[in-house]
Amino acid sequence: MASADKNVVGLLNGLARREYFGESEITDDFLHQELFPDLGREQFDAMLSRYENLMRNIVSADMDFNQLEAFLTSQTRRKQGSLTQEQAAAFLKFWKSQKVKIHDVLVQRSSWNNRLKDISWRIDLKSQGRHLQQINTPVAIVEMQVEKRSTENKETDVFQFEMDESQLSNILSSIDEIEKKLTSYAQ
Repeated sequence: MASADKNVVGLLNGLARREYFGESEITDDFLHQELFPDLGREQFDAMLSRYENLMRNIVSADMDFNQLEAFLTSQTRRKQGSLTQEQAAAFLKFWKSQKVKIHDVLVQRSSWNNRLKDISWRIDLKSQGRHLQQINTPVAIVEMQVEKRSTENKETDVFQFEMDESQLSNILSSIDEIEKKLTSYAQ
C-alpha cells in the first residue's frame, strides 16, 4: 500500500480518542481546524461521517490485518466515494497501532457491572430456630464482598447469609461442575 496520509491518521486517532477513550474535548471543530483547515465545512463533515462509519465497521468486526486489507481494497475499488491508496494506508496504520487498545476498552465496557472481590465462610452450629430440630444443626455462614465496577470509586457491598447442609451441598456440586468445565477448556 502507499504511504499513509498523516492527517487521516490524526483524524482517525482523534475519533478513536473521543469515541473509545472518553476524551470529549476533541470536537469536530477542533479536528477540522487542526487537521483539515483548508477543507470546506461540508466536505469535512462528509469525510468525517464516512471515516466514522468505516472505523465503526472495522471495530465492530474486530478485523484482523488480512480482513482489514481486503476490506480496504474493496473500499478503494468502489466506483463512488472510494478511498485513495494513501487513505487506505492511513486506516491500516491506525488499526495496527490502536487495535489492541480499542479491543481492551470495548471488553472493559462490556464486562458485567459487579465482580466478586472476596468470599469467606465458616461452619457453625445454629443456636436459634423455629423448631427444636433446627437447633444445633450445622450451617455455613457466608460473607461475600461484591465490588461495583460502574462507579469510579469502586464501592464494595457486603452480603452475609446462612446456608444449611443441603444448600451448601448444592453450591459445592455447582462449583465442582464449573471446575470440571474450566479444566476441560484449559486442556
